[in-house]
Amino acid sequence: MYISHLSLTDFRSYAQADLELSPGTTVLVGANGVGKTNVAEAIGYLATLSSHRVTSDAALLRFGTERALVRAQVVRTTQTTSVELEITRGKTNRVRINRANPVRSREILGIVRTVLFAPEDLSLVKGDPSSRRRFLDDLLVVLQPHQAATRSDYERVLRQRNALLKSARAAGKLTSNHEATLDVWDQHLAQAGARVLRGRFDVLSQIGGPLAAAYASLTDGSKIAAAHYRSTVVSDIDDDGDADIPLDGPPDTLLEATASQLQERILAALAAKRQQEVERGMTLVGPHRDELQLTLGGVPAKGYASHGETWSLALSMRLASYQAMLDDDPRPGAGPILILDDVFAELDSDRRARLAKVVADAEQVLVTAAVGADVPDSLKGHVLRVVPGRIEPAPEEPGA
Repeated sequence: MYISHLSLTDFRSYAQADLELSPGTTVLVGANGVGKTNVAEAIGYLATLSSHRVTSDAALLRFGTERALVRAQVVRTTQTTSVELEITRGKTNRVRINRANPVRSREILGIVRTVLFAPEDLSLVKGDPSSRRRFLDDLLVVLQPHQAATRSDYERVLRQRNALLKSARAAGKLTSNHEATLDVWDQHLAQAGARVLRGRFDVLSQIGGPLAAAYASLTDGSKIAAAHYRSTVVSDIDDDGDADIPLDGPPDTLLEATASQLQERILAALAAKRQQEVERGMTLVGPHRDELQLTLGGVPAKGYASHGETWSLALSMRLASYQAMLDDDPRPGAGPILILDDVFAELDSDRRARLAKVVADAEQVLVTAAVGADVPDSLKGHVLRVVPGRIEPAPEEPGA
């Protein structure tokens, strides 16, 4: 898969920018703050409907404007699809596919597939559990676009249930009305939560081997990288993600459970926690409280991994998701677009070379860098210069 043309209108720092792209590697070189990452962010947004930098779409609009447009021509195997995403301040985003009438933005999911690595991804290792939950859920939606609705349903039910628990807490007790309504929300939460969990477990089964392989390829292989899911369905997890029972191991764990079995387990856990939830005014059981623990050589990476190990592990998480997408659609020309946003400046020469070797076979690789010399020669490809507000061909080097 590759993007042959990208157009940005009033997106971030660009009043208008048009890029002709091709398979292979394109390097965007420019000083910090001139808009290199804005290009990476726009392509990533087409794939996931979210930014890796901000949580609010308002920040994506050029200052003083009310609407931004991101347009792209996407080539996947032998099929070309045009997509247009309209981001409007204070309104629901809209999408046009092949210039048809606007549809819900969710309809774009699955058309563009990207794997984007950026400095913010260090939070996958060092950050709180929400970063790792989002990683799993974002990858799940890429592989199974219909799961976007499940994710939305779960978040909606969770908000409603939390509002009810806060009301009960304010009243100082559970009234009969509270009890009856809470029973209904428990059913809804368990149903949606079970689908989220089952999807996450499916994703874990797809990235476990590739995660270990990617980490080995980026390092000397002396430590094995692994991911372990810890769930509030079978154990208590505190705000730091510590739990009593890891869910990796024997096949009788929740990792092998069906959605209906997971639903029953969630209902049982909710019943056991009801009084505590009323006292705290919040839902303490469910996928929103779970943790994905990353380990190196059997030791938790968070708090123990060195800076270099942290970078390598975060990169390995993204490379594992890249492999999962390749496995999901192995047709020639269907692999995801790989975006490396300001990555090489943080890596030593050995890790740079190892990463370049790993990504060399991707159909389209987009690289951003403040200094062109940071990018390995094998990935130089087509070089563009980014200056404030525009993107232009880089001047040829003397003697070229």
